[in-house]
Amino acid sequence: MKIALFGKHSQQSFVPQLLEFFRLIEEKQIELLIEADFYDYLKAILPQPPKADDFILGDCFQADFALSLGGDGTLLNTARRVGGQAIPIVGINTGRLGYLSASDGHDLPQLLDDLLQGNYEIEQRARLCLSSESIKFDYPLALNEIAITRRDVAAMLHIHASVNGEYLNDYQADGLILSTATGSTAYSLSVGGPILMPDNRSIILSPIAPHTLSMRPIVLGADAYVDLSVESRSKQYLVSLDGHSLSLPSDTRLRVRLADTPVLLVRRKDQSFVHTLRTKMMWGKDLRSEV
Repeated sequence: MKIALFGKHSQQSFVPQLLEFFRLIEEKQIELLIEADFYDYLKAILPQPPKADDFILGDCFQADFALSLGGDGTLLNTARRVGGQAIPIVGINTGRLGYLSASDGHDLPQLLDDLLQGNYEIEQRARLCLSSESIKFDYPLALNEIAITRRDVAAMLHIHASVNGEYLNDYQADGLILSTATGSTAYSLSVGGPILMPDNRSIILSPIAPHTLSMRPIVLGADAYVDLSVESRSKQYLVSLDGHSLSLPSDTRLRVRLADTPVLLVRRKDQSFVHTLRTKMMWGKDLRSEV
C-alpha cells in the first residue's frame, strides 16, 4: 500500500501520535510519500525525521490513499492537490470540528489496519466547477463552496443570477454562496442555508446579508448551471473557491455547475453522517443539565 501524506503546520501537541503513526507505517511496510513542505515542518518538530520513500513537490503523484493531517481546511487543500486523480482522501482530524475526517487521530493503529484490510467505505462527494469566457482559472474546482463577495467593505453587490439560461433573481447583498452538499455545513450554514446529506448532488444558493428579506436560499438540481454577472461600485469583486480568493473586474461573467469528477472520501464503516452531525452540532444537548 502506498500513502501520500499532507498536513498542517500546527502539530506540536500531536507529536506522540505522529511518532506512533510513523512507527506503524514502517512496521507495516507501507510506502510513504510526504508533501515536501510538510516534511520540512515534521523535521523541525519531531525528535527524528520520518522515513519517506519519496516527496511530493507538485500535484502529480500516485498513491492508494491521500492522508490529510489537520482540520477540514487541511482536507480541502489536500483535495486541491489530489485534483482530478481518483485517490481516496482519509481525513485525520487534529483541528476542531473535523466534519470530513475518518479519524480523530487517537486511533491511528486501527485506522491503518482498516485501510489495509479494506474495512472502509468510499463516499463520492460532488464538487463545483467555475468557468468564465474571459478568464481561465488555474484551479476551478471547489469541494465546499464558491463564494461571490465584496472587495470593498462599503460596496454592496448587485448579483444577476440565471439558472439553465432562465433569469432567477437579482441579489442585492453582501455576496452569494454557491455550495455543495459537503459545504452545506460550512459557510452556507452560517448564513442560514439548509443542511444536505453528503451524497446529495445539488447546488445551494445562499445570499449573504441580502437587502430584501424575501431572498431565501434555494436548492438546485444536479444538472443545473448558474450564470452570474456582478455589479459593484468598486468595479471589482472577490470570488473564493474553498477559501482561495481572486479579485475580478465587475464585467467578468461566471458560470457554476457540478464538476464531472467527484472527490473520494474514506469513511469508516462505524461512522455515519447523522451521528457526526448530531455530535458536532451538539443537537439536543442541554448545557443546563451539566451545571
